[in-house]
Amino acid sequence: MSDELHDEVEAINSIYGDNTLTPSDNSSNSPSSASTYILKLPGDASSLRLQFPDSYPQQPPVVLGTHHSSGGRKGAGARDLGLFRDALGAVFQEGAVCVFDAVEEFARLREEELQEQDEETEPAAEQDVGGGPDGQQSKEAEDEVDKAADLESLPAPPWTVSAPIVDNKSTFVAHVARVTSPAQARLYVAQLLASDRRIRDATHNMTAWRIRGGSGGAAVSYQDCDDDGEAAAGGRLLHLMQLMDIWDAMVVVTRWYGGVKLGPRRFAVINAAARDGFVRAGLVVEKEKEKKRAR
Repeated sequence: MSDELHDEVEAINSIYGDNTLTPSDNSSNSPSSASTYILKLPGDASSLRLQFPDSYPQQPPVVLGTHHSSGGRKGAGARDLGLFRDALGAVFQEGAVCVFDAVEEFARLREEELQEQDEETEPAAEQDVGGGPDGQQSKEAEDEVDKAADLESLPAPPWTVSAPIVDNKSTFVAHVARVTSPAQARLYVAQLLASDRRIRDATHNMTAWRIRGGSGGAAVSYQDCDDDGEAAAGGRLLHLMQLMDIWDAMVVVTRWYGGVKLGPRRFAVINAAARDGFVRAGLVVEKEKEKKRAR
């Protein structure tokens, strides 16, 4: 097994759960230059057999077939097999691991297919002539303009900005701020997006915050995160804050995608940007000082 495949197997199993990508029982019967794995697709989808050539990721894995059909439903295995092959073909780039991105693309394609099926079976919705969708959309647009104006009138959040990290043409920047309530954290995110069009138009704005309640027996602690389309990224940011024991703070990591897929390595870059923001904001230094005082 190559180092790249080993790292990818660990990353996928940590994200989707143990035994998501596992060696096949009959992998010993495969040619010496290939390794056979069972990939359990997310949700209630099928399991597939993949064969990784020794040269992976210079060459893509081969999708051998269905290992277990989705819920035993007729035709589901063939559907999932075809969708995953399409996904793999769309994301593979020579020299870059691709299974994680193929799984994500498969999930997107499958969701689109299910939505199309639902639309075909649902009757067309009747529209009100007087208060139809156009009027509703106009009202929503007016509300958005008013909301943006209100946000601009507020004081700017006290952001600490990390050093930008550029990796294979993608750029990552973290904004860190101290917060005292979930409402304040959500407001800060809204202000950041409203105040900077470049950030608002970025590919992803991943967030996480941890807030400790006041003293007393009724104190409540809050923590939450948002992937903003970058699956599992928000949870990893929240986990980083837990490991660093950071409270009463929030982080927004912005990514501008540069056209080159990073694979699972992008999570390390996202966390590196967040960590730099926490250090620059003095959150890590303060923790170290508290430990010294305790001694």
